[in-house]
Amino acid sequence: MMPILGQQALVSIIVHLAFIAVTWWTLQGVRLEAMIKPNRVFQGRLLYILLTIAIGSTVANFFLDYLSWSTQLPFLFRGE
Repeated sequence: MMPILGQQALVSIIVHLAFIAVTWWTLQGVRLEAMIKPNRVFQGRLLYILLTIAIGSTVANFFLDYLSWSTQLPFLFRGE
C-alpha cells in the first residue's frame, strides 16, 4: 500500500510541475504588460507567477481526477 501512495505522490508532483511549466510557456504569448500600470514591474511579474500556479494547478487537478476516475471505471462493470 505504501509504495502505491508514494508513486501517486510522485506522479502528482510531476504532473503539477509539467502543467505549471506549460502554463508559464503559454502565458508568455499573452501581452499582459498592456494591462499593468507603468513602474509596477514587480507586481506584473508576481501576477504572471500567481496566474501560472492557479491555472497550472487547476488543469493538473482536472487531469489527475480524470486519470483516477478512468482507472476506477472498470469497478462499475465488475460482476460479483
